[in-house]
Amino acid sequence: MTLITVASINLATYCLYWLDKRAAQRTAWRVSERMLLTFAAAGGSLGALVACHVHRHKTRKEPFRTLLLAIVAFHIGLVVAIALTDPELPSLLDAWAAIS
Repeated sequence: MTLITVASINLATYCLYWLDKRAAQRTAWRVSERMLLTFAAAGGSLGALVACHVHRHKTRKEPFRTLLLAIVAFHIGLVVAIALTDPELPSLLDAWAAIS
């Protein structure tokens, strides 16, 4: 995925969480938890975390909170695994060490 794609997914996820928070305040139609978690799992976990924190939305709701944190942990592990298996990693580390 390109950086623009990931940023777009996270922005869409953030907006979805924000819309659900507004709907909750107005007792209007709500976005399902399944949809919120699906957007987070599709790559929008950072947007979901930021939205939960900024809007204080779904921060105590279980098992939603645990599932979201599991998705975030999976995404972090995926990024680390990709970074560690990148054939350019040694040259990147050498360049970083030269800067330090």
